[in-house]
Amino acid sequence: MYSSVEAILCFAWAMMISLFAIPSITYVAHLKNLLDKPNQRTLHHLLTPRLGGLAIFAGTFSATLIFGKINSDMQYLLGGATIIYYIGLKDDIVSVSAFKKFFVQILAAGIVIFLGDIRLKSFHGLLGVFELPIGLSYGISFLAIIGITNAVNLIDGLDGLAGSIIVVISGTFGWYFMMHGGEKYFPSSYVAFSLMGAMIGFLRYNFTKAVIFMGDTGSLVSGFMIAVLTVQFIDMQVVDVAGPSVGIAILFVPMFDTLRVFSLRIAKGISPFTPDKNHIHHILISTGIGQVKTVIVLVLLNCLVVGFVHFFMFLGNHVLISIILVFALLLALLLEYLRRKFALND
Repeated sequence: MYSSVEAILCFAWAMMISLFAIPSITYVAHLKNLLDKPNQRTLHHLLTPRLGGLAIFAGTFSATLIFGKINSDMQYLLGGATIIYYIGLKDDIVSVSAFKKFFVQILAAGIVIFLGDIRLKSFHGLLGVFELPIGLSYGISFLAIIGITNAVNLIDGLDGLAGSIIVVISGTFGWYFMMHGGEKYFPSSYVAFSLMGAMIGFLRYNFTKAVIFMGDTGSLVSGFMIAVLTVQFIDMQVVDVAGPSVGIAILFVPMFDTLRVFSLRIAKGISPFTPDKNHIHHILISTGIGQVKTVIVLVLLNCLVVGFVHFFMFLGNHVLISIILVFALLLALLLEYLRRKFALND
């Protein structure tokens, strides 16, 4: 019923739509002065459009609907992502309050959780917990979807970084769903590969000396899709022995960076949502290695963690998550050392 050929077509179509749409979007954005102005926290110095999410959305959705066979899970995922798309687009054009964006994220998460029944139903033996009580399942699923959505959004602070990380994440999920998903989860590979293709097309204009940014339209929609795919992946029984740890590994860079930065801000007694320049990419840039090398380092780091957990999946969740936590702690100490050495200011 489901074919890898269709997944390849999803990837190719989404990439082509993104590639051909962005020049027109860039032209209109300059014509209408819909441009992102540099400030003390940004790393770019020119007025730049931030509507790349339009092409990412168009490529991902059109590819999935034309070539992919969607089931009810994907129907609700695409429905929730559409709501996220509109609030992201409005924010990229006229700015939207954090409360409104958060409310829409709750609404979108509610669609997939309550209507689509896409939620974390089991911890697969992690901490001795298997099937979750229904109330706890709903609560944890909300936290997971909203947390991952915003973690992906927060990593979007450097040319090519968020897009490259999203390519790695969506490609990895797509492969797992294709190889192990069966009839229930194979359709998720269509969404994953469509997102991957659209993002590769976008990176043609964003990787270095970006002429366009993905904006909240792109980062929030991509983050939401990845969040829902993560919940599905953990729920997929074929990787039952280590589903949660593999999911954490696939999302390592955005999750690590978000948790680390939030912890630092809370330790200083300020809101975890207060912007600063303590993100992992800011620290690496401060060492003088440049933007392109910073992106490459972080992409390789994410791939390294994914590869390690994949090949040692037989160790089980407890051992793998313990190793990931120790590695994350050591990495955080190294980043703090670099931050102090190069006197990075918030």
